Amino acid sequence: MLTVGELVQAVAQRLDGVGIAESRLEARLLLAEAADWTLEKIIAERDSAVEAGIVARVERLAARRLAREPMSHILGWREFWSLRFRVTSDVLTPRPDSETLIEAVLRALPDRDAPLRVLDLGVGSGCLLLSLLHELPRASGMGVDRSARALVVARQNARALGLAGRAELRAGDWGEGIEEVFDVVVSNPPYVPSDDIETLDPEVSEHEPWLALDGGADGLDCYRRLTGELGYLVRPSGLVALEVGKGQAGAVGRLIRAAGFTDLAVRDDLAGIPRVVLARRPITG
Repeated sequence: MLTVGELVQAVAQRLDGVGIAESRLEARLLLAEAADWTLEKIIAERDSAVEAGIVARVERLAARRLAREPMSHILGWREFWSLRFRVTSDVLTPRPDSETLIEAVLRALPDRDAPLRVLDLGVGSGCLLLSLLHELPRASGMGVDRSARALVVARQNARALGLAGRAELRAGDWGEGIEEVFDVVVSNPPYVPSDDIETLDPEVSEHEPWLALDGGADGLDCYRRLTGELGYLVRPSGLVALEVGKGQAGAVGRLIRAAGFTDLAVRDDLAGIPRVVLARRPITG
């Protein structure tokens, strides 16, 4: 009978063999899911024997991961901003890179207790909007997405996090039909050039929704649409924060400036890649 440590090692070696990073952590996560154990228990009881039924469940989960199904889909969740978000194949998996946007927005707000209105265009799982509302106790917001299935996931996350009363989630095509202005507008739009999608890791190209990935020929189509709408969505002195792909910050910044926004700033992610472009709508008159 295998011990906990032996099972983790065996699964980790197989995951490593197909090029999966952090194979040991992922092996532990698969065991935790199969056995309903904590990671702490797995580490503490590494010499304990594992029941055959648990081993079989681990093998079934490992087979899915070896086929490069994302861990977030296998587990059904992903942690983001220290919150747990439900994840399905209908939404992008929340990524640590996107936490750069949350941090940047919070640093740019002079009063986190203000009754702010927040708009998230392309809300997906809700990770951006709901993380901001979690940090802004008097804020409320709206999340818009073209995908009805994505909105189901976002609503589930809003309920699970106790934020459903402060988050309106609605179907829509970016800002079309929205007549309100907001203090903060955020978006992580599709920004992968169309021809590059099939070159991405299979966890992304084969399992995540292309609607949330495909940014057109140069990856900038959605930014052109968004920056054309920001002028009537952001209130004077209001903040806009857009996540961008590698090498896109300059082009997106120029689009935002052309839309009449000022105080442009760029924030890098933990890898040093320019990841978020921020700007403010100037006060006129």
